[in-house]
Amino acid sequence: MRIFSFRPLAGALFACTLIFCLSEWGLSLTADTERIAAPAPAAKGRPGAAAILTNGFFGQTKGPSPEIALSSPLPSPWTTALGSSNPAALFPSSTARHAPAGPSPWAPSPKIATASLSLAAATTAQATDFANFDFAGGTRYPELATASVGPAFYRPGSTVAYVPISLDRPTPNTVIARVMTEDGTGLVRGIAGVNYQSIYKAVIFRPGDPLTKTVSVPILLGVPQADFIVRFVEAPWGGKMGTDRAFVQCDFQQAPTAEQTAGRDPRSFQPSGTLQWKMSRETLKWSDAGHDKAWSTKLPNGRSQPGNQETGIYLDGWVYRDYGIEAPLRYTDEGLIMHTQKLREPISWDGVPYHYGAIVLSGHNTRPVQIGYGQYEFTAKMPTRRGSWPAFWLISTAGWPPEIDIYEGFGFESWWDFDRYTANTLHGGANITRTFQQGVFMNTDEIYGIGGFTTGFHSFAVDIQPDYITWFIDGQETYQAVNPFAGFRWYPIMNVAVKTTGDYADGTGDMIVKDVKIYSDGG
Repeated sequence: MRIFSFRPLAGALFACTLIFCLSEWGLSLTADTERIAAPAPAAKGRPGAAAILTNGFFGQTKGPSPEIALSSPLPSPWTTALGSSNPAALFPSSTARHAPAGPSPWAPSPKIATASLSLAAATTAQATDFANFDFAGGTRYPELATASVGPAFYRPGSTVAYVPISLDRPTPNTVIARVMTEDGTGLVRGIAGVNYQSIYKAVIFRPGDPLTKTVSVPILLGVPQADFIVRFVEAPWGGKMGTDRAFVQCDFQQAPTAEQTAGRDPRSFQPSGTLQWKMSRETLKWSDAGHDKAWSTKLPNGRSQPGNQETGIYLDGWVYRDYGIEAPLRYTDEGLIMHTQKLREPISWDGVPYHYGAIVLSGHNTRPVQIGYGQYEFTAKMPTRRGSWPAFWLISTAGWPPEIDIYEGFGFESWWDFDRYTANTLHGGANITRTFQQGVFMNTDEIYGIGGFTTGFHSFAVDIQPDYITWFIDGQETYQAVNPFAGFRWYPIMNVAVKTTGDYADGTGDMIVKDVKIYSDGG
Protein backbone atom coordinates (compact mmCIF):
# COMPACT_ATOMS: atom_id res chain seq x y z
CA MET A 1 0.00 0.00 0.00
CA ARG A 2 3.04 2.26 0.23
CA ILE A 3 1.89 3.69 3.56
CA PHE A 4 4.50 5.33 5.81
CA SER A 5 4.15 6.45 9.40
CA PHE A 6 6.92 9.09 9.49
CA ARG A 7 4.71 11.89 8.12
CA PRO A 8 7.06 14.81 9.10
CA LEU A 9 9.83 13.36 6.93
CA ALA A 10 7.35 12.65 4.14
CA GLY A 11 6.04 16.19 4.27
CA ALA A 12 9.50 17.70 4.18
CA LEU A 13 10.58 15.47 1.32
CA PHE A 14 7.43 16.33 -0.63
CA ALA A 15 7.98 20.05 -0.07
CA CYS A 16 11.60 19.85 -1.21
CA THR A 17 10.67 17.82 -4.26
CA LEU A 18 7.89 20.22 -5.14
CA ILE A 19 10.12 23.30 -4.83
CA PHE A 20 12.85 21.60 -6.89
CA CYS A 21 10.41 20.62 -9.63
CA LEU A 22 8.84 24.05 -9.76
CA SER A 23 12.26 25.59 -10.13
CA GLU A 24 13.37 23.12 -12.80
CA TRP A 25 10.16 23.35 -14.85
CA GLY A 26 9.54 27.05 -14.36
CA LEU A 27 6.18 26.40 -12.79
CA SER A 28 4.43 28.15 -9.98
CA LEU A 29 1.32 27.57 -7.97
CA THR A 30 -0.71 30.17 -9.84
CA ALA A 31 -3.46 27.67 -10.59
CA ASP A 32 -6.50 27.60 -8.37
CA THR A 33 -5.37 25.50 -5.44
CA GLU A 34 -8.68 25.45 -3.64
CA ARG A 35 -9.32 21.87 -2.69
CA ILE A 36 -12.34 20.44 -4.48
CA ALA A 37 -14.56 18.67 -2.03
CA ALA A 38 -14.83 14.93 -2.50
CA PRO A 39 -18.06 13.10 -1.70
CA ALA A 40 -18.69 12.87 2.00
CA PRO A 41 -18.33 9.52 3.74
CA ALA A 42 -21.33 7.60 4.93
CA ALA A 43 -23.31 9.53 7.48
CA LYS A 44 -23.71 7.97 10.88
CA GLY A 45 -27.05 6.40 11.41
CA ARG A 46 -27.72 5.78 7.72
CA PRO A 47 -28.67 2.23 6.75
CA GLY A 48 -25.73 0.11 5.73
CA ALA A 49 -27.27 -3.28 5.13
CA ALA A 50 -28.29 -4.35 1.68
CA ALA A 51 -32.00 -4.76 1.21
CA ILE A 52 -33.92 -6.46 -1.54
CA LEU A 53 -36.71 -4.21 -2.73
CA THR A 54 -39.24 -5.90 -4.88
CA ASN A 55 -42.57 -4.95 -6.34
CA GLY A 56 -44.98 -6.46 -8.65
CA PHE A 57 -47.21 -9.38 -9.10
CA PHE A 58 -47.48 -11.42 -6.08
CA GLY A 59 -44.65 -11.25 -3.59
CA GLN A 60 -41.68 -9.64 -2.06
CA THR A 61 -38.47 -11.03 -0.79
CA LYS A 62 -36.53 -8.91 1.64
CA GLY A 63 -32.95 -9.34 2.72
CA PRO A 64 -29.38 -8.80 1.59
CA SER A 65 -28.00 -10.44 -1.51
CA PRO A 66 -25.44 -13.01 -0.33
CA GLU A 67 -23.61 -12.95 -3.65
CA ILE A 68 -22.41 -9.36 -3.50
CA ALA A 69 -19.25 -8.48 -1.63
CA LEU A 70 -18.56 -4.79 -1.28
CA SER A 71 -14.99 -3.77 -0.73
CA SER A 72 -15.69 -0.08 -1.19
CA PRO A 73 -15.43 2.11 1.92
CA LEU A 74 -18.80 3.54 0.90
CA PRO A 75 -20.99 0.43 0.67
CA SER A 76 -24.37 0.97 -0.91
CA PRO A 77 -27.48 -0.34 0.80
CA TRP A 78 -28.78 -1.02 -2.70
CA THR A 79 -26.48 -3.89 -3.62
CA THR A 80 -29.46 -6.05 -4.16
CA ALA A 81 -31.44 -8.29 -6.34
CA LEU A 82 -34.36 -6.26 -7.53
CA GLY A 83 -37.85 -6.98 -8.52
CA SER A 84 -41.07 -8.41 -7.39
CA SER A 85 -43.36 -11.11 -7.80
CA ASN A 86 -44.38 -14.42 -6.52
CA PRO A 87 -48.04 -15.43 -6.67
CA ALA A 88 -49.02 -15.06 -3.07
CA ALA A 89 -47.28 -15.91 0.13
CA LEU A 90 -48.07 -19.58 -0.41
CA PHE A 91 -45.21 -19.78 -2.88
CA PRO A 92 -41.68 -19.33 -1.56
CA SER A 93 -39.56 -16.75 -3.28
CA SER A 94 -36.71 -18.13 -5.30
CA THR A 95 -33.06 -17.32 -4.92
CA ALA A 96 -32.09 -14.18 -6.80
CA ARG A 97 -29.14 -13.90 -9.14
CA HIS A 98 -26.35 -11.41 -8.74
CA ALA A 99 -27.76 -7.95 -8.42
CA PRO A 100 -26.40 -4.54 -9.18
CA ALA A 101 -25.89 -1.74 -6.79
CA GLY A 102 -27.92 1.40 -6.91
CA PRO A 103 -27.21 4.93 -5.78
CA SER A 104 -26.10 5.32 -2.19
CA PRO A 105 -28.51 7.47 -0.22
CA TRP A 106 -25.53 9.28 1.26
CA ALA A 107 -23.67 9.79 -2.01
CA PRO A 108 -23.40 13.34 -3.37
CA SER A 109 -26.64 14.58 -4.85
CA PRO A 110 -25.38 17.01 -7.52
CA LYS A 111 -25.30 15.77 -11.09
CA ILE A 112 -22.04 14.01 -11.90
CA ALA A 113 -20.14 14.16 -15.12
CA THR A 114 -20.61 11.28 -17.51
CA ALA A 115 -17.22 10.29 -18.83
CA SER A 116 -16.74 11.09 -22.49
CA LEU A 117 -15.65 7.86 -24.11
CA SER A 118 -13.79 6.90 -27.52
CA LEU A 119 -12.06 3.72 -28.51
CA ALA A 120 -8.28 3.56 -28.85
CA ALA A 121 -7.41 -0.12 -28.86
CA ALA A 122 -9.97 -1.93 -26.78
CA THR A 123 -11.76 -5.20 -27.28
CA THR A 124 -15.30 -4.69 -28.54
CA ALA A 125 -18.25 -6.79 -27.44
CA GLN A 126 -20.83 -7.46 -30.14
CA ALA A 127 -24.57 -7.99 -29.88
CA THR A 128 -23.91 -11.56 -31.02
CA ASP A 129 -22.14 -12.28 -27.72
CA PHE A 130 -25.41 -13.71 -26.37
CA ALA A 131 -26.92 -15.02 -29.60
CA ASN A 132 -26.00 -18.58 -28.62
CA PHE A 133 -26.75 -18.28 -24.91
CA ASP A 134 -29.38 -20.73 -23.69
CA PHE A 135 -31.98 -18.64 -21.87
CA ALA A 136 -33.95 -21.85 -21.20
CA GLY A 137 -37.30 -20.31 -22.01
CA GLY A 138 -36.72 -17.22 -19.91
CA THR A 139 -35.41 -19.01 -16.83
CA ARG A 140 -31.69 -18.19 -17.20
CA TYR A 141 -29.69 -14.97 -17.52
CA PRO A 142 -26.02 -14.55 -18.52
CA GLU A 143 -23.39 -13.94 -15.87
CA LEU A 144 -22.85 -10.29 -15.08
CA ALA A 145 -19.62 -8.54 -16.00
CA THR A 146 -17.14 -7.61 -13.27
CA ALA A 147 -15.82 -4.05 -13.39
CA SER A 148 -12.35 -3.06 -12.17
CA VAL A 149 -10.26 0.09 -11.88
CA GLY A 150 -6.80 -0.25 -13.41
CA PRO A 151 -3.52 1.53 -12.58
CA ALA A 152 -2.57 4.52 -14.70
CA PHE A 153 0.49 6.63 -15.47
CA TYR A 154 1.03 10.13 -16.80
CA ARG A 155 4.12 12.21 -17.60
CA PRO A 156 5.30 15.39 -15.89
CA GLY A 157 3.85 18.30 -17.81
CA SER A 158 0.68 16.41 -18.72
CA THR A 159 -2.62 18.19 -18.29
CA VAL A 160 -4.72 15.05 -18.01
CA ALA A 161 -4.40 11.46 -16.81
CA TYR A 162 -6.49 8.64 -18.24
CA VAL A 163 -7.57 5.90 -15.85
CA PRO A 164 -8.87 2.59 -17.28
CA ILE A 165 -12.16 1.09 -16.14
CA SER A 166 -12.55 -2.44 -17.52
CA LEU A 167 -15.09 -5.25 -17.70
CA ASP A 168 -13.94 -8.85 -17.57
CA ARG A 169 -16.49 -10.02 -20.17
CA PRO A 170 -19.15 -8.70 -22.52
CA THR A 171 -22.00 -7.33 -20.44
CA PRO A 172 -25.59 -8.52 -20.94
CA ASN A 173 -26.91 -5.20 -19.63
CA THR A 174 -25.94 -1.60 -19.03
CA VAL A 175 -23.25 -1.14 -16.37
CA ILE A 176 -22.79 2.24 -14.70
CA ALA A 177 -19.63 2.69 -12.64
CA ARG A 178 -19.33 5.82 -10.51
CA VAL A 179 -15.74 6.77 -9.75
CA MET A 180 -14.05 9.39 -7.59
CA THR A 181 -10.54 10.48 -6.63
CA GLU A 182 -8.63 10.41 -3.34
CA ASP A 183 -5.25 11.77 -2.30
CA GLY A 184 -2.30 9.42 -2.50
CA THR A 185 -0.68 7.59 0.40
CA GLY A 186 3.02 7.50 -0.43
CA LEU A 187 6.02 9.69 0.42
CA VAL A 188 5.20 11.89 -2.56
CA ARG A 189 1.45 11.90 -2.52
CA GLY A 190 -0.77 13.73 -4.94
CA ILE A 191 -3.05 16.31 -3.36
CA ALA A 192 -6.38 17.44 -4.76
CA GLY A 193 -6.31 21.07 -5.82
CA VAL A 194 -2.50 21.02 -6.03
CA ASN A 195 -1.53 18.06 -8.19
CA TYR A 196 -4.87 17.02 -9.64
CA GLN A 197 -8.46 18.15 -9.76
CA SER A 198 -10.97 15.99 -7.91
CA ILE A 199 -13.49 14.17 -10.07
CA TYR A 200 -16.79 12.43 -9.49
CA LYS A 201 -17.88 10.82 -12.75
CA ALA A 202 -19.90 8.00 -14.24
CA VAL A 203 -18.56 5.57 -16.81
CA ILE A 204 -21.33 3.84 -18.77
CA PHE A 205 -20.91 0.49 -20.53
CA ARG A 206 -23.80 -0.43 -22.81
CA PRO A 207 -24.18 -3.90 -24.33
CA GLY A 208 -21.83 -4.12 -27.30
CA ASP A 209 -19.44 -1.46 -25.98
CA PRO A 210 -15.65 -1.92 -25.68
CA LEU A 211 -14.57 -3.74 -22.56
CA THR A 212 -12.21 -0.94 -21.50
CA LYS A 213 -12.91 2.77 -21.24
CA THR A 214 -11.00 5.54 -19.54
CA VAL A 215 -12.03 8.31 -17.21
CA SER A 216 -10.05 11.56 -17.44
CA VAL A 217 -8.58 13.37 -14.43
CA PRO A 218 -7.30 16.95 -14.91
CA ILE A 219 -3.66 17.30 -13.82
CA LEU A 220 -2.61 20.59 -12.24
CA LEU A 221 1.00 19.82 -11.35
CA GLY A 222 2.78 16.60 -12.23
CA VAL A 223 5.45 15.80 -9.64
CA PRO A 224 7.55 12.68 -10.40
CA GLN A 225 6.41 9.66 -8.36
CA ALA A 226 3.46 11.57 -6.90
CA ASP A 227 0.37 9.40 -6.87
CA PHE A 228 -3.31 9.66 -6.14
CA ILE A 229 -6.17 7.15 -6.16
CA VAL A 230 -9.18 6.60 -8.39
CA ARG A 231 -11.80 4.29 -6.90
CA PHE A 232 -15.39 3.17 -7.25
CA VAL A 233 -17.92 5.03 -5.14
CA GLU A 234 -19.74 1.69 -4.70
CA ALA A 235 -20.36 -1.53 -6.57
CA PRO A 236 -21.18 -0.75 -10.21
CA TRP A 237 -24.85 -0.58 -11.06
CA GLY A 238 -25.68 -3.53 -13.30
CA GLY A 239 -22.43 -5.40 -12.67
CA LYS A 240 -20.14 -6.91 -10.07
CA MET A 241 -17.16 -5.21 -8.46
CA GLY A 242 -13.62 -6.43 -9.00
CA THR A 243 -10.59 -4.26 -8.14
CA ASP A 244 -12.24 -1.23 -6.61
CA ARG A 245 -9.30 1.22 -6.68
CA ALA A 246 -5.95 1.87 -8.31
CA PHE A 247 -3.04 4.31 -8.11
CA VAL A 248 -2.47 7.00 -10.71
CA GLN A 249 1.22 7.97 -10.79
CA CYS A 250 3.35 10.62 -12.42
CA ASP A 251 6.31 8.79 -13.95
CA PHE A 252 9.08 9.71 -16.45
CA GLN A 253 9.77 6.12 -17.46
CA GLN A 254 6.32 4.52 -17.73
CA ALA A 255 4.37 5.01 -20.92
CA PRO A 256 1.36 7.21 -20.23
CA THR A 257 -1.95 5.39 -20.17
CA ALA A 258 -3.76 5.92 -23.45
CA GLU A 259 -7.23 7.36 -23.71
CA GLN A 260 -9.87 4.77 -24.58
CA THR A 261 -13.22 6.39 -25.08
CA ALA A 262 -15.61 4.63 -27.40
CA GLY A 263 -18.98 3.05 -27.31
CA ARG A 264 -22.29 3.57 -28.97
CA ASP A 265 -24.38 6.64 -28.29
CA PRO A 266 -27.55 6.19 -26.24
CA ARG A 267 -30.64 5.49 -28.28
CA SER A 268 -33.55 7.88 -28.59
CA PHE A 269 -37.05 6.48 -28.25
CA GLN A 270 -38.47 5.94 -31.72
CA PRO A 271 -41.52 3.67 -31.86
CA SER A 272 -41.05 1.10 -34.60
CA GLY A 273 -44.43 -0.54 -34.29
CA THR A 274 -47.96 0.34 -35.29
CA LEU A 275 -49.92 2.33 -32.71
CA GLN A 276 -52.25 -0.33 -31.33
CA TRP A 277 -53.81 1.50 -28.38
CA LYS A 278 -53.76 5.04 -26.99
CA MET A 279 -55.31 6.21 -23.74
CA SER A 280 -58.13 8.75 -23.90
CA ARG A 281 -61.43 9.38 -22.17
CA GLU A 282 -63.06 7.30 -24.88
CA THR A 283 -60.66 4.36 -24.92
CA LEU A 284 -59.86 4.00 -21.21
CA LYS A 285 -62.54 1.99 -19.45
CA TRP A 286 -62.32 -0.22 -16.39
CA SER A 287 -64.37 -2.84 -14.60
CA ASP A 288 -64.03 -5.43 -11.86
CA ALA A 289 -62.83 -8.31 -14.06
CA GLY A 290 -61.92 -6.43 -17.22
CA HIS A 291 -62.58 -7.43 -20.84
CA ASP A 292 -61.50 -6.44 -24.36
CA LYS A 293 -62.72 -2.87 -23.88
CA ALA A 294 -61.93 -2.41 -20.20
CA TRP A 295 -58.94 -2.83 -17.88
CA SER A 296 -59.45 -4.81 -14.68
CA THR A 297 -59.35 -3.08 -11.29
CA LYS A 298 -57.79 -6.14 -9.70
CA LEU A 299 -54.87 -8.45 -10.40
CA PRO A 300 -55.41 -11.99 -11.71
CA ASN A 301 -54.84 -13.26 -8.16
CA GLY A 302 -57.26 -10.82 -6.53
CA ARG A 303 -57.28 -7.50 -4.70
CA SER A 304 -54.43 -7.99 -2.27
CA GLN A 305 -50.77 -8.93 -2.31
CA PRO A 306 -49.85 -10.31 1.11
CA GLY A 307 -46.70 -11.87 -0.34
CA ASN A 308 -45.48 -8.32 -1.02
CA GLN A 309 -46.35 -7.27 2.54
CA GLU A 310 -48.68 -4.69 1.00
CA THR A 311 -51.13 -3.12 3.43
CA GLY A 312 -53.54 -1.70 0.85
CA ILE A 313 -56.48 -3.41 -0.84
CA TYR A 314 -56.95 -2.68 -4.55
CA LEU A 315 -60.22 -0.77 -4.70
CA ASP A 316 -62.98 -0.49 -7.28
CA GLY A 317 -65.33 2.47 -6.99
CA TRP A 318 -68.36 0.39 -7.99
CA VAL A 319 -67.58 -2.77 -6.04
CA TYR A 320 -66.98 -0.78 -2.84
CA ARG A 321 -69.46 2.04 -3.48
CA ASP A 322 -71.18 1.43 -0.12
CA TYR A 323 -67.98 1.59 1.96
CA GLY A 324 -67.55 5.37 2.07
CA ILE A 325 -64.33 5.32 0.04
CA GLU A 326 -62.91 8.18 -2.01
CA ALA A 327 -62.98 7.61 -5.77
CA PRO A 328 -59.91 5.47 -6.57
CA LEU A 329 -60.02 6.39 -10.29
CA ARG A 330 -61.19 9.54 -12.00
CA TYR A 331 -60.41 11.20 -15.32
CA THR A 332 -59.61 14.95 -15.25
CA ASP A 333 -58.14 17.49 -17.65
CA GLU A 334 -54.72 16.58 -16.22
CA GLY A 335 -55.16 12.88 -16.89
CA LEU A 336 -56.17 9.75 -15.02
CA ILE A 337 -55.93 10.20 -11.24
CA MET A 338 -54.92 6.90 -9.59
CA HIS A 339 -55.82 7.69 -5.99
CA THR A 340 -54.65 5.91 -2.84
CA GLN A 341 -56.04 6.58 0.62
CA LYS A 342 -56.27 5.64 4.26
CA LEU A 343 -59.70 4.07 4.76
CA ARG A 344 -62.21 5.35 7.29
CA GLU A 345 -63.12 1.76 8.09
CA PRO A 346 -61.12 -1.36 7.21
CA ILE A 347 -62.22 -3.53 4.28
CA SER A 348 -61.58 -7.27 4.42
CA TRP A 349 -60.27 -9.46 1.64
CA ASP A 350 -59.57 -13.17 2.12
CA GLY A 351 -60.33 -12.69 5.81
CA VAL A 352 -57.69 -9.97 6.25
CA PRO A 353 -58.74 -6.40 7.20
CA TYR A 354 -57.07 -3.66 5.12
CA HIS A 355 -56.81 -0.09 6.40
CA TYR A 356 -55.52 1.48 3.18
CA GLY A 357 -56.86 1.73 -0.34
CA ALA A 358 -54.55 1.02 -3.28
CA ILE A 359 -55.35 1.14 -7.00
CA VAL A 360 -54.47 -0.98 -10.03
CA LEU A 361 -55.43 -1.24 -13.69
CA SER A 362 -54.41 -4.55 -15.24
CA GLY A 363 -54.66 -5.56 -18.90
CA HIS A 364 -54.68 -9.32 -18.35
CA ASN A 365 -58.16 -9.62 -19.92
CA THR A 366 -57.78 -6.72 -22.37
CA ARG A 367 -56.36 -8.04 -25.65
CA PRO A 368 -55.98 -4.64 -27.40
CA VAL A 369 -53.28 -3.66 -24.87
CA GLN A 370 -51.30 -6.90 -25.23
CA ILE A 371 -48.31 -7.20 -27.58
CA GLY A 372 -45.32 -9.43 -28.31
CA TYR A 373 -42.55 -7.21 -29.65
CA GLY A 374 -43.02 -3.46 -29.65
CA GLN A 375 -43.12 -0.52 -27.30
CA TYR A 376 -45.02 0.62 -24.22
CA GLU A 377 -44.90 4.30 -23.28
CA PHE A 378 -46.47 5.75 -20.13
CA THR A 379 -46.51 9.47 -19.32
CA ALA A 380 -47.15 10.25 -15.67
CA LYS A 381 -46.48 12.36 -12.58
CA MET A 382 -45.41 10.39 -9.51
CA PRO A 383 -46.74 10.53 -5.93
CA THR A 384 -44.72 11.88 -3.02
CA ARG A 385 -46.32 10.10 -0.08
CA ARG A 386 -44.17 7.81 2.05
CA GLY A 387 -45.62 4.31 1.81
CA SER A 388 -46.90 4.67 -1.75
CA TRP A 389 -45.49 2.24 -4.33
CA PRO A 390 -46.15 3.30 -7.95
CA ALA A 391 -45.23 1.10 -10.90
CA PHE A 392 -45.65 0.42 -14.60
CA TRP A 393 -44.91 -3.22 -15.42
CA LEU A 394 -45.55 -6.07 -17.82
CA ILE A 395 -46.49 -9.70 -17.18
CA SER A 396 -46.43 -12.57 -19.64
CA THR A 397 -49.87 -13.56 -20.94
CA ALA A 398 -48.77 -17.16 -20.29
CA GLY A 399 -48.46 -16.49 -16.56
CA TRP A 400 -45.92 -15.19 -14.06
CA PRO A 401 -42.99 -15.06 -14.42
CA PRO A 402 -41.61 -13.51 -16.60
CA GLU A 403 -42.04 -9.85 -15.72
CA ILE A 404 -40.59 -6.57 -17.02
CA ASP A 405 -40.68 -3.54 -14.70
CA ILE A 406 -40.69 -0.34 -16.77
CA TYR A 407 -40.78 1.97 -13.75
CA GLU A 408 -40.98 1.27 -10.04
CA GLY A 409 -40.87 3.67 -7.10
CA PHE A 410 -40.17 2.23 -3.64
CA GLY A 411 -41.82 4.92 -1.55
CA PHE A 412 -42.13 2.63 1.46
CA GLU A 413 -38.37 3.09 1.98
CA SER A 414 -37.40 6.25 3.86
CA TRP A 415 -34.47 6.98 1.55
CA TRP A 416 -36.41 6.72 -1.70
CA ASP A 417 -36.40 9.97 -3.68
CA PHE A 418 -39.48 10.04 -5.91
CA ASP A 419 -38.10 12.98 -7.88
CA ARG A 420 -34.86 11.33 -8.98
CA TYR A 421 -34.85 7.57 -8.46
CA THR A 422 -36.16 4.83 -10.73
CA ALA A 423 -35.93 1.05 -10.79
CA ASN A 424 -35.94 -1.25 -13.84
CA THR A 425 -36.05 -5.01 -13.37
CA LEU A 426 -36.39 -8.29 -15.24
CA HIS A 427 -37.84 -11.33 -13.46
CA GLY A 428 -37.24 -14.71 -15.04
CA GLY A 429 -38.65 -18.13 -14.35
CA ALA A 430 -41.73 -20.20 -15.04
CA ASN A 431 -44.76 -21.72 -13.34
CA ILE A 432 -44.83 -19.33 -10.37
CA THR A 433 -41.14 -19.92 -9.66
CA ARG A 434 -38.65 -17.10 -10.10
CA THR A 435 -35.17 -18.23 -11.11
CA PHE A 436 -33.51 -14.84 -11.56
CA GLN A 437 -34.13 -11.13 -11.19
CA GLN A 438 -31.86 -8.55 -12.71
CA GLY A 439 -32.03 -4.78 -12.91
CA VAL A 440 -30.94 -1.50 -11.38
CA PHE A 441 -31.94 1.25 -9.05
CA MET A 442 -30.80 4.48 -10.62
CA ASN A 443 -30.49 8.15 -9.78
CA THR A 444 -31.40 9.37 -13.26
CA ASP A 445 -30.95 13.02 -12.32
CA GLU A 446 -27.35 12.37 -11.35
CA ILE A 447 -26.44 10.26 -14.36
CA TYR A 448 -28.63 11.64 -17.15
CA GLY A 449 -29.91 14.97 -15.85
CA ILE A 450 -33.49 13.65 -15.81
CA GLY A 451 -35.55 14.31 -12.69
CA GLY A 452 -38.53 16.11 -11.24
CA PHE A 453 -40.81 13.08 -11.50
CA THR A 454 -43.23 14.49 -8.88
CA THR A 455 -43.38 18.05 -10.19
CA GLY A 456 -44.01 17.43 -13.88
CA PHE A 457 -45.03 14.77 -16.37
CA HIS A 458 -42.37 12.41 -17.71
CA SER A 459 -42.53 9.54 -20.16
CA PHE A 460 -41.34 6.07 -19.18
CA ALA A 461 -40.98 3.66 -22.09
CA VAL A 462 -39.64 0.24 -22.96
CA ASP A 463 -38.77 -1.23 -26.35
CA ILE A 464 -39.00 -5.03 -26.52
CA GLN A 465 -37.09 -6.61 -29.39
CA PRO A 466 -35.95 -10.22 -29.92
CA ASP A 467 -32.37 -9.44 -28.88
CA TYR A 468 -32.59 -6.57 -26.36
CA ILE A 469 -35.00 -4.76 -24.07
CA THR A 470 -34.32 -1.02 -23.78
CA TRP A 471 -35.69 1.45 -21.22
CA PHE A 472 -36.19 5.17 -21.85
CA ILE A 473 -37.15 8.24 -19.83
CA ASP A 474 -38.28 11.32 -21.73
CA GLY A 475 -37.09 9.68 -24.93
CA GLN A 476 -33.52 9.04 -23.70
CA GLU A 477 -32.11 5.56 -23.22
CA THR A 478 -31.31 4.90 -19.58
CA TYR A 479 -30.83 1.12 -19.46
CA GLN A 480 -30.64 -1.91 -21.75
CA ALA A 481 -30.59 -5.66 -21.14
CA VAL A 482 -30.38 -8.73 -23.32
CA ASN A 483 -33.86 -10.18 -23.86
CA PRO A 484 -34.18 -13.59 -22.17
CA PHE A 485 -37.90 -13.74 -23.02
CA ALA A 486 -37.96 -14.12 -26.82
CA GLY A 487 -41.38 -15.11 -28.12
CA PHE A 488 -43.43 -14.07 -25.06
CA ARG A 489 -46.50 -11.84 -25.18
CA TRP A 490 -47.19 -9.18 -22.55
CA TYR A 491 -49.99 -7.35 -20.82
CA PRO A 492 -49.49 -4.07 -18.92
CA ILE A 493 -50.22 -3.11 -15.33
CA MET A 494 -50.20 0.37 -13.83
CA ASN A 495 -50.73 0.63 -10.11
CA VAL A 496 -50.02 2.44 -6.88
CA ALA A 497 -49.65 -0.07 -4.06
CA VAL A 498 -49.58 0.91 -0.40
CA LYS A 499 -47.09 -0.48 2.06
CA THR A 500 -47.21 1.29 5.41
CA THR A 501 -48.80 1.14 8.84
CA GLY A 502 -48.53 4.88 9.47
CA ASP A 503 -50.83 7.85 9.03
CA TYR A 504 -50.33 7.88 5.27
CA ALA A 505 -51.08 11.60 5.12
CA ASP A 506 -47.94 13.40 3.90
CA GLY A 507 -47.78 14.81 0.39
CA THR A 508 -49.91 13.04 -2.18
CA GLY A 509 -50.42 9.34 -2.73
CA ASP A 510 -51.78 9.85 -6.23
CA MET A 511 -50.14 8.98 -9.53
CA ILE A 512 -51.50 11.00 -12.45
CA VAL A 513 -51.30 9.19 -15.79
CA LYS A 514 -51.46 11.62 -18.68
CA ASP A 515 -50.99 9.21 -21.56
CA VAL A 516 -50.39 5.59 -22.48
CA LYS A 517 -49.35 4.49 -25.95
CA ILE A 518 -48.84 0.89 -27.06
CA TYR A 519 -47.08 0.04 -30.32
CA SER A 520 -46.98 -3.46 -31.79
CA ASP A 521 -44.26 -4.84 -34.06
CA GLY A 522 -46.47 -7.87 -34.64
CA GLY A 523 -46.59 -11.18 -32.84
